[in-house]
Amino acid sequence: MTTLHPPAAAAPQLAPPPTRRDRRSWAGWGFLAPFVIVFALVFLAPIAYSLYLSLFRDRLIGGTTFVGLDNYTAALQDENFWASLGRVSLFLCVQVPVMLGIALLVALALDSGRLYGKSFFRISIFLPYAVPAVVATLMWGFMYGTRFGLVGDIDDAFGLSLPDPLSPGLVLASIGNIVTWEFVGYNMLIFYSALRVIPQSLYEAAEIDGAGQIRVITAIKLPAIRGALVIATIFSIIGSFQLFNEPSVLQKLAPNAITTDYTPNFYTYSLSFSGQQQNYSATVALVMGVITMVIAYIVQLRGMRKGA
Repeated sequence: MTTLHPPAAAAPQLAPPPTRRDRRSWAGWGFLAPFVIVFALVFLAPIAYSLYLSLFRDRLIGGTTFVGLDNYTAALQDENFWASLGRVSLFLCVQVPVMLGIALLVALALDSGRLYGKSFFRISIFLPYAVPAVVATLMWGFMYGTRFGLVGDIDDAFGLSLPDPLSPGLVLASIGNIVTWEFVGYNMLIFYSALRVIPQSLYEAAEIDGAGQIRVITAIKLPAIRGALVIATIFSIIGSFQLFNEPSVLQKLAPNAITTDYTPNFYTYSLSFSGQQQNYSATVALVMGVITMVIAYIVQLRGMRKGA
């Protein structure tokens, strides 16, 4: 007689232990998590909220209503916005080449090895960057004063009649002087750091070939720091489009020359906090952000192509 036995129960399937590769991948996300969280909170969330605000408009009757892209259409037809954009574009085309040219000349002089007191000059030129922008603007604003500042004292001492630096025709140049004074040292440090990492063998080869200082600069130094030049140019372009501290502080000293729509950032600030138009202010800020991003990308792309 055959005895039937019940089938044996299948052994439980155990999950394989995590491999070293899995642990490494989770460890990588653990290191990235603090940055991702902070980046999302301070960068992505404000952009998303601004985009949300730009799709609505506050009305006297009906309250906040959804208007779609009407705010963007109004921004593209806003004469005040385009005037402020043209003003900072002119500022960029004149001030940025002057500032970067001075910074490059200073960096080349420091790197030449023929300048006595190199450490003193490097610290002295970089020191204005350590001065807060508001303090620097107030300092220069009082020096520009024709009744109480340096310009007025020179007029009284020599019997001159110098033009008012805070007049409507000269105030943009005065702001450019302040920004140049502040950021020449910062850009000089970028260029000087790039010059210091050029291999010494290139200089030795140039010396064997009998190349002079001008030839060394044009054939070795400038091509070697092309990346630093592109980065400094992009930073300067972004800073020019974000011009806010200098005109907002000088506006108290020259209210007739600097209006509340003098620069795009000043315009968005005035719309939001003085005009109580937060929705339209967010729209103008987003449009300006896209314009800045496109121009910076074009500059970077052209710089990379020339470098290649």
